[in-house]
Order: sequence, then C-alpha cells, then structure tokens
Amino acid sequence: FFSEGAFRLVLVLPISPDVELTDQDFRKISALIYEQCGIHLHEGKKELVKARLGKRIRQGGFRSFRDYYEYVVEDRSGQELIHLLDSISTNFTSFFREPQHFEYLRNHFLPEMARRKKDRQLSFWSAGCSSGEEVYSIAITLLETPEISKGFRLKILGTDISTRVLKVAQAGIYGVDRIQTIPEGLLSKYFLRGEKRWKGFFKIKNELQKIVTFQRLNLMESFSFSEPFDCIFFRNVMIYFDKKTQEILVNRF
Repeated sequence: FFSEGAFRLVLVLPISPDVELTDQDFRKISALIYEQCGIHLHEGKKELVKARLGKRIRQGGFRSFRDYYEYVVEDRSGQELIHLLDSISTNFTSFFREPQHFEYLRNHFLPEMARRKKDRQLSFWSAGCSSGEEVYSIAITLLETPEISKGFRLKILGTDISTRVLKVAQAGIYGVDRIQTIPEGLLSKYFLRGEKRWKGFFKIKNELQKIVTFQRLNLMESFSFSEPFDCIFFRNVMIYFDKKTQEILVNRF
C-alpha cells in the first residue's frame, strides 16, 4: 500500500577532519540559530553543530563553516536557512510519549470538554510535532474517548520548523521500531500493516489522517489563527529555549 520511492537510503559520511568549527564560527552560527528560531545552543553543543552541519558543507563544497555561514545569511531565498534549521533541530519523539499526559487528557480534560463545549467542536495544536507521533497519539486518544468520538468535530494541527520531519508526519508511515509503545489493539485498529517490500512498516489509517493537518511554522515568527484552540501541546520543546524565550512563547500561546 506504500507508493514507490517513499523512502531513500542516505549515506552520511563524517565531516572531513580538516574542516574545523572554530569558536568564533560556532558563536556566529549559534547566534543566528537563536535569532531565527529561539533554540539556545551552549558551548557544550559545539560538536553537535559540527556533526549536524557537516553534510551540508560537503554537499555544497564549502571550504569552511565560515563560508557556509556567510552563504546562509546572504541567501535571499531563505532556503538554506531552512536547511540549516532542519539539520540542527532535534526531533526525538515517540507514540504516547510520557503516557501520564495522555491519561490526564483522556480521564480529566476530555470529559470536562464534553460537558462544557456546546458547539461540539474540539481543536488541538501540537506546536512542536516533529515526525507526527504526538499528533497521531492525540488523535487516537480522542477517538478512543466515547464522549468525544461520537458527535464532536475534531481538528488537530501539527506544526514544526523542520520540513524534513513534517514529510514523515504527513506520510504517516513508521517502522516497526517506532510503534513499540502502541498496544496491539490500537495498532490493528488505526494502522495498516505493510506487506512484501513494506513488511515491517505501518501506515496511519485515513480515519486519523482526515482530522489532522501539518504545516511548517517557526515559533519565533508572528503567528495567528482564525479560531482559538481548546488545547495546545508544547510539552517537550520548551527545554530547547532559554527562560526569556519560554516566557514570550507561553504568553503568545
């Protein structure tokens, strides 16, 4: 059931040892990242930056991190900045990550909404959705709550700064290693199992995909929505921002 060419195997070679990331270049790059997306990279992240940007430097034939930095800031299209942020952003996630949050959602928040919401509509926002596991976990929780699944119009928006992980989220296709936290009953109910060349992969069913939407959003840029959200998930993204940025974002939410 998966289309041809849905995945590519990419070989990532280590960056050439003669391309060094100087302290000055690291400070410039980290300052640019902070300015553009609010992610705070302290000195301990220097090797991470070097490793994450190494591939882009090799692909572009840049002689140094300084050359790459200058190219990014001079690129009027903004596309290379998107590639840089894609490379730097950390996208660890899993289905039903920190299950106590979903237990609270199911046992407390949703029953309360079922009693209070007269318009019979619920709108959720996963503000740092990564590759989509959180969004689909919310969707499953909603459909597994009887008071909500019958008679409510449901909408879930997932946003992330990384176009790379958003493609995975939109496809809704996950390897067997990614679905280990999903009970078998829910897995068979909401996922299609891959066959033949796609054995070992699972695809989200249309029942879930029709209530979710994904789009790229940089939280440091202005954003507004036509309707308010009933619930905003921003659980595991705050750790990447400093206190000042956290306070700004919480107030905007």
